[in-house]
Amino acid sequence: METRRLGQMQPSSIGMGGAWWHARSEQETIAAIEKALELGITFFDTYPGQNEERWGKALSGSRRETIYLQAKVSSLVPGESRSDHSADSTRHSVESSLKALRTEYLDSVLIHGYDHLSDLEQRSDIVDPLAPGNALDALVRLKDQGLIRHIGIGARSAEVQCRAMETGQIEIGLTYLEYNLLTQAATESIFPLAKKWGVDLILASPLAMGLLTGDEPDPEDEICKIGEPPRAAAMWRWCRDREINIRHLALQYCLAAPIDGIVLPGQASIEQVEDSCQGVAAEIPLEIWRAFKAEFGVL
Repeated sequence: METRRLGQMQPSSIGMGGAWWHARSEQETIAAIEKALELGITFFDTYPGQNEERWGKALSGSRRETIYLQAKVSSLVPGESRSDHSADSTRHSVESSLKALRTEYLDSVLIHGYDHLSDLEQRSDIVDPLAPGNALDALVRLKDQGLIRHIGIGARSAEVQCRAMETGQIEIGLTYLEYNLLTQAATESIFPLAKKWGVDLILASPLAMGLLTGDEPDPEDEICKIGEPPRAAAMWRWCRDREINIRHLALQYCLAAPIDGIVLPGQASIEQVEDSCQGVAAEIPLEIWRAFKAEFGVL
């Protein structure tokens, strides 16, 4: 599989994400990781509290130096509706991930759970991860200690991405639902910011969180997720009528984005891991892209 630049890393062009594996058994998760490795995936994205021990069991030992591990701080506090981005909780989260993943260092750690500026404006109980003495400062210290190698931000909002990048400490930005076949909002916001600050990007959710998986999409769900007039159903019908795999089309569209970075599909089964790798290698004729552009105006 082709590799791409991501900070100082050179991972596979797509990664395997850990967001949707909580409902799978340990055996199923490890089998999917084994399959990902077999197919050339070298970038693995995990979540605190989402069975990181299983990922550590599969990826530790001699394999560790051949792959890249990404963790996050902080997911929602168990039993609460907020994220804890205090320095103490950030360090504890990283240390817990290191232990669970059976590794002495993490290749990247993303500040997670701070999606919109309004999160801080509307909720006095949310800790600002970028304020002095909180999550970002803790991650800088952990990087100085050699426990992490890259610091990043995972957020949908361009305003949050901008605020984080302006600190000069962010090397990786993860964005989701802002660049796919349904919307290219990131081209006017996050992409220019990343170029300005020298930040490489991870494009997550290339299948738009279920809207481009090949199942008939729900327009109301699309409005909720994308916030634009729904087009997914029309794209689904267009691809169905021409026997085109919409998942592969969506994945390759993101892989062709004008950025430095990788794509992170939200696989949730070994079959989806296999399908995403097939999507990378699938041959989609140029005339299909031209016809799709003519129909939907997607550049």
